[in-house]
Parts: sequence; structure tokens; C-alpha cells
Amino acid sequence: MKEWWSPAEFAAAKLPGLPDTDRAMREMADRGNWRAPEREYPSNPQGTWRRRAGRGGGYEYRYDCLPLTARTALVMREGRQAQKPTEKTPPAKEALARADRWQWFESLPEPKKVKAREKLDALHAVEALTLSGTKRDIAMVMVASQLGVTLRTLYNWAAEVAGIARQDWLPYLAPRHSGGHVQADCTPEAWEWFKSAWLTQSEPTAAHCYRQLQAVAGKHGWTIPSCKTLERRLAALDATTVTYFRKGTEALKKLYPAQRRDRSALHALEAVNADGHKWDVFVRWPDGEIGRPCMVAFQDLFSGMILSWRVDRSENKEAVRLAFGDVVETYGIPDRCLFDNGRNFASKWLTGGTATRYRFKVQDEDPVGLLPELGCEVHWATPYSGQSKPIERAFRDFAQSIARDPRFAGAWTGNTVAAKPENYGEKAIPIETFLAVVAEGIAEHNSRVGRRTDACGGRLSFAQAFAASYQEAPIRRASAEQQRRWLLASELVTARKPDGAVHLFGNRYWCEPLIEQMGRKVVARFDPDALHEGVHLYRLDGAYLAFAPCVEAAGFFDSSAARAHARARGDFLRAAKAMAKAERKLTLDEVAAMMPAIDAPEPPEAKVVRPIFGTAGNAALRATPDEETSQEAILNTFGNAVRQLRVVRDDDGADG
Repeated sequence: MKEWWSPAEFAAAKLPGLPDTDRAMREMADRGNWRAPEREYPSNPQGTWRRRAGRGGGYEYRYDCLPLTARTALVMREGRQAQKPTEKTPPAKEALARADRWQWFESLPEPKKVKAREKLDALHAVEALTLSGTKRDIAMVMVASQLGVTLRTLYNWAAEVAGIARQDWLPYLAPRHSGGHVQADCTPEAWEWFKSAWLTQSEPTAAHCYRQLQAVAGKHGWTIPSCKTLERRLAALDATTVTYFRKGTEALKKLYPAQRRDRSALHALEAVNADGHKWDVFVRWPDGEIGRPCMVAFQDLFSGMILSWRVDRSENKEAVRLAFGDVVETYGIPDRCLFDNGRNFASKWLTGGTATRYRFKVQDEDPVGLLPELGCEVHWATPYSGQSKPIERAFRDFAQSIARDPRFAGAWTGNTVAAKPENYGEKAIPIETFLAVVAEGIAEHNSRVGRRTDACGGRLSFAQAFAASYQEAPIRRASAEQQRRWLLASELVTARKPDGAVHLFGNRYWCEPLIEQMGRKVVARFDPDALHEGVHLYRLDGAYLAFAPCVEAAGFFDSSAARAHARARGDFLRAAKAMAKAERKLTLDEVAAMMPAIDAPEPPEAKVVRPIFGTAGNAALRATPDEETSQEAILNTFGNAVRQLRVVRDDDGADG
């Protein structure tokens, strides 16, 4: 809005309560003493009049000198003129699209956003007064006086959003000025050296690096700013870059949000996950050994309920097998199982034959594991990633609640080396007491209501959510044959010659069907806790052979054991003989009598005869009496043959 006016301009404006001629306006200014000396503008910045600098001289007055009615009319008229759209949109509005404006607004600091919201509230107040019937110019005056800003300022705010949709006013009202500063001089090589020295995993302080930089800069003649200036530059570096160089890859991985996997789409026992947990409690085993026990537990992924658990001295494949057997026996066969890729969970006993199993040496003759046999699909969790196994959350609860039970006072070891209690190692809990307390704690863990998981909804317990889904879920039950397979682990053994016996863990097992498998590999399934009860034998293709009892070694002079062995061998021999006799229906004499008589064949007829002449010369002279007799016998034999030949030919009617 124009600030300074001449009397002629006031008259031309034809404002209410003012004369419409230049002379009358000058007279009105004289009567009202508008040109009081103390109110002259050059000497008083708040003055209301000044000498006109243009041609003709005269005086100019601020519009504040006018009466209220005339002043309000003038402000309204000038405000309407200011709100008229210009022919050309300001370059700033042309350069930024709507989305870019909002993106720029979001990047502003909060004080500038607050200022923009204050402007928006003022314009909304003007619109509200206008809608209530107040003229817009009057509303602008009222809002400006209420906010304590000049009317010109309020009109400027309205001009900033002229032609803009109301929902997009906020980014256009934000202040667009930014404070600038001159950057201190710094040699590029000095900055790179300082930045590289600071971005190391030893995490040195900026002050330490700056002291080193001062020495290096003096040697190379670099120009460096103050330490605070370099610290501000370090603060402007990307957070991921700083984390990677100063914290490492694992810390950088934590900057990316963890995946939240929805388990509400599953049903009870559709998928389970398992892992091992070492307790922070000293226990005493039956043989007197003291140590920290390990637990293998299975958890339902849908509800979070702990389905089964086993405790042993260490995390081993037998404990995993027994815990999984408890799940199958109590609830049924799960469809999927999430395992850690540890040696105990990836054992051939459990997962042999799984396509994506990368533990141990894989051989073609490896037996099929328990889980593939039962049709349970195996999934492997990411190594060293607790987020991949939901059961780790339950183990954390166990470490906080069960392990710190008052009945374990003096036996708790602390969860870290730095958290050792003062009474560390004071006593050890008997294993029976430990198992009872753990059973109570896990039962309370499953039955605690108000769980905030998707399945529980903040009101149910793990057990209640599992039971509700279990009643409607398709559950697979194991047959008696499958129960025999999961209760007994498998091991590839050879049926040795000469009797086909198999040897396992220092024991010898034998049954009659092993005779047919001599020299071949068989699968022995057994209970590690009852090796002397015998083993079940299978072919490599999974076909069941028989149950082989343990053949125990007897004492050297144990006559009763010898008699028992003799009886068993006699029974075997009698049974084998009876089976052999039943298999052969004919005696050897009957077999010989059924054989046909065979006649000797006639000699063939000779068509060509080669004569044999006697020896002469020195050979005859050197002949001994025996040799002469032999020659005579040969001649006689030849003569007889010739004579017989003639007789035959005569009988056939041939010429003599």
C-alpha cells in the first residue's frame, strides 16, 4: 500500500469525510496541524509529513493523518488493488510444482513451519469473518490489529497465496529467506585427512584428530579452520556413512528397520520354531557334576505358546529329537518347522534329505531324517540373527523371570560377566528342583493373559489363543509306525560277515533277517537312553526289516549264559533245518530216479584214410627190442583196420 500522499491525491481518492479539491485538502491539513514541527519525517522516523521532492514542491502526508473513516476506506481500496492478479506469475511459483513445494516445506526447520502456520491461521480468520458477513477489507483490518501486524503485511500474506488452491497455502506462506555465511578456508587435502582419521572404528574424538591435523598441516603447509568448524562439517556427513566407518556393518544393519512378519494368517501347529537356551543357573546332576543346563524348546509360531521342552547337560541332537517327539505325541505333526542351522538341529537324524541343508557331508546313502519322513517342511533361520527366531523373545522372559526365581537364590550366575552377583557360585540347585521350577514357570508363561500379539489381541493368553485355533485347525496325527520312527534315532551301519550282526556304540545286535543283508548298509533306529533294549532295522529305502535284540557279551566262565546261548543257537538251527526241509519236497534218491538213461553215441564214419608207413634207415637200426615190439603192434593194428574197412565196403556192395 502506498505510504505517502499529497493533498491532491487525497482529494482525487474521494474518501468519505474528506474534501474533493486540492485547496480544500490543504486547508484541512492546516486546520488539523498535520505539519507540526516535531512530526516532520526527516528528523523523526515516525513523522507523519515530509517535504515533496518532485517538481512544484509542496508537502506529502502519511495516510495515518486521515480520520478513521477515511483511513479505513483507503486501506480497503488499496487492499483490493493489491489482491488483483498480476499478468505474470512470480518466478518462484513457476519454478516449483505443487509436490516440490510440499517436499521443500517438509525439509524446513520447525520455527519456519510455525511461522507459516501463523500466517495460515490469520488468512483463515479473515475468510471466517468474510463468511460471517463482514466485508473483506474490514476483516483484514480487524485481523491485522488483533495480530499486531500492519495491514500491509497481512495483504502481503494474502498476495503470496493469490491464485493458489486453499489446501496448498501452507508451503507458499513459509519464509523463503535463508541465512548465509561465508565458509572458512580449508585446504581440501586437510579436510580429507581429518575426515579419514575421524571415520575409523576406534572412534577417536574430533579434538584428538584436530590436534593430529595441526601437526600434519604444519608439515604440508595446509590451511585449516577451527576445530568447531570442522566438527560442524562432520555433523553434516551422512549418518549411514558415519555409522559404517565408526560402528561397523552390524551397526549399519540396525539402521534398517527389522521386518515385521505377520503370523495371524497361520493356525495352531501349522508352523513351529525351536532353539536352544543355556540357563543362568548352576544345577547339580545326579552324578554330582555341577554345571549350567541347556534347554531345547519348541514354540508355536501362531500363538507363541511353548509346546515342549527338554533339559540336558548340553544342547544335543538327542534333546532336539525328544522335544520334537513330545510335540508330535501331544499335539500332532506340524507342517513347517523353523530351525537354527546349528549342528544339533541340522543333524542327519532330524533333517537328512532336506534339499537346502548345508551341514555335514551330504552322501547319496544318507538316511532320510525324521522331519522329512513325517512330511514336515524345514526352514532355516538366518545365522546369528535373533530376530529370525521368535522363540528368542520367550527365552528373554525366562532369563528375567524363571532364572531369577527366589528358589534359585545363590545359584543364579548373572546373564553377563559384568552382572555376576555377590553370591556367585554359592550353591547349586538339584536337577529335580530345577526341572520343577522351570515347569511351573513355563506353564505360567503360557497361561498369562493380556498378551499383545496378533493372535491374543491384548486379552488372551498364549494357551488360550492356541486352544481356540487348535480346535478348528486340520491336525495331522502320527501312526504307531511313525511313533516308532520319531522315538528312535537313525544311524547307518553295516551288517557284518559272517553272521550279519550290526555293531553300534560298542553293542552287538543280531536277528535272522540280517543274514540276507550281510555286507550291506542298513538303518538302525534306537533309543539312546535304552541301547540294551535292542534296535529296529530298516533298509535304505525305508522298508522295515525286523527288531534286533542286543547280544550281550557273557563272562568267560559264565555257564548259565553259555547254556542260554547254546539253547538259542539250537533253536535257530532246528528252525533253519525245518524251514530247509519244508522248502525241499524231494529226497536225493527221488531226484536221481527221475533222471533219464543216456546211451553212448555211435562212432562216426571216416571218409578219408591216411596210411601210416613204417620207419627205415638209421631209425630202424637204432630201434631197441621194446621199440621193435611197439612197431609190430602198430603194424598189426593198422592191418586189422584195413581188413575191417574192406569187409564194410564189401557189405555195402562196393568194389573190392
